[in-house]
Amino acid sequence: MTQVQLYDTTLRDGAQREGLSLSVADKLKIAQKLDELGIHFIEGGWPGSNPKDIDFFNKARKLALRNSTLVAFGSTRRPKARAETDTNIKALLDAGVKVVTIVGKSSALQVTQVLETTLEENLGMITDSIRFLKSRGLTVFFDAEHFFDGFKHDSDYALGVVKAAANAGAECVILCDTNGGTLPDRIKEAVVAVTNQTGVPLGIHAHNDGELAVANSLAAVSAGAIQVQGTINGYGERCGNANLCSIIPALKLKMGIDCITDENLSRLTDVSRYVSEIANLPPDPFLPYVGASAFSHKAGLHVSGLAKWADSYQHIDPSRVGNRQRVLVSELSGKSNIIYKAQELGLSMPVRGPEAQKLLEQVKLLESRGFQYENAEASFELLVQRAQPGYQTPFELVDFMVVVETRRRPSSEEMLSDAMVKVKVGTEVMHTAAGGNGPVAALDQALRKAVLQFYPELARVKLIDYKVRILEESAGTTASVRVLIESTDGIDQWRTVGSSTNIIEASWLALADSLEYWLLKQKAAGKRPAVK
Repeated sequence: MTQVQLYDTTLRDGAQREGLSLSVADKLKIAQKLDELGIHFIEGGWPGSNPKDIDFFNKARKLALRNSTLVAFGSTRRPKARAETDTNIKALLDAGVKVVTIVGKSSALQVTQVLETTLEENLGMITDSIRFLKSRGLTVFFDAEHFFDGFKHDSDYALGVVKAAANAGAECVILCDTNGGTLPDRIKEAVVAVTNQTGVPLGIHAHNDGELAVANSLAAVSAGAIQVQGTINGYGERCGNANLCSIIPALKLKMGIDCITDENLSRLTDVSRYVSEIANLPPDPFLPYVGASAFSHKAGLHVSGLAKWADSYQHIDPSRVGNRQRVLVSELSGKSNIIYKAQELGLSMPVRGPEAQKLLEQVKLLESRGFQYENAEASFELLVQRAQPGYQTPFELVDFMVVVETRRRPSSEEMLSDAMVKVKVGTEVMHTAAGGNGPVAALDQALRKAVLQFYPELARVKLIDYKVRILEESAGTTASVRVLIESTDGIDQWRTVGSSTNIIEASWLALADSLEYWLLKQKAAGKRPAVK
């Protein structure tokens, strides 16, 4: 079986993404996670370019990596300089690693127009740098920058660069689609040509400017490349780098290349989300394999098929990459979605009875009024529960009133809100009031003041996100609004939705659903005490 080395450059090339900045502590955490995934080489940074990367390599010596080898990145010596006195080369030696990657120009135009030196001097820079690093006992990889553009313009020179690096002792020459504009058939053609004329082990480093980085990486492997460079989640400059979260399962599950173990593959989704969290970037739900929507199903026809055959509308078992199948409910759903979700929740919903059809019609009616349940599964679960015979709501709104006022002070004006609610719990009606810096905060406090007397454990529930969307902008101030609330008890998170032409009412509906949902889950888990 073909062996392929996985080379991650999230900590260096990935960190060049706009808006992404990793601290040394961040980079150390990510490196540890990549090791757990089974990545073969982790490029830690460019120690010759900034103090942060120097600090990283100093601290990374204490990492107990079991699967990965840490790599330092740098460039060849400067024109008309000596490798042994070049500060960048010295920084690579000082990094304390056993493997280094150096980058050099492989495009004749790049050499003359950007590097502003001769083609012969560029070859000398590559040869001298690799030989010197090899003489110090290091394993050297060579990144042939702009290779595919160079191969298209002047194939003889591009091939000459690869040969020079191989003759100098590079263990692997990585062909770089630096501008990200090459098509897969051209990638394959070039890799075959280089293999036939040099015999040196080859790698691929693709950028995603043409939305082809993953395809180009796989094409290179099918043509004989033995190393694939990329980043977690495809992070990188401009449109990003080749996404290892797509490449790894494609290699293993589609091409039969056992690049990591089955156990490590099942960690892939977790690693993707961990890195996005460390990078302080929201996870992309639409990423293949690892995105939250990668195996989500909305159309009724699809869900009906899935219920009969799990592979009918998904190309792999999502658990193999640590993800899961999700069935969504919306106005586009059929009865299959309703029945599937009910069964998923452990509730009985007859296939041929009227219950599913009735609930489906309710969902479609509510969505026509602005509700949306595919991102508010807690509210949908409450719909299903409320349709069950004998369901009793833990509390019921009688009415509410919110007052917003401006309080003038000598030096400022302050907007304050007061909310008054009547809530029925069992046979008792509670009338409470509370203030807040906004109407939703005031409602939240007033509601809690009422229900905490009966359910004190609700104090654990906190609101962590509040989104408002205007549904019909052309209607102006009379437009319906949708409110989506995200809540947590410190362990789990859930979303609820409300919709109305009155933003306060929409907020109340989402807020009340949030608290009722948590009480329902506690009761199901046998954790909820009796009502006081």
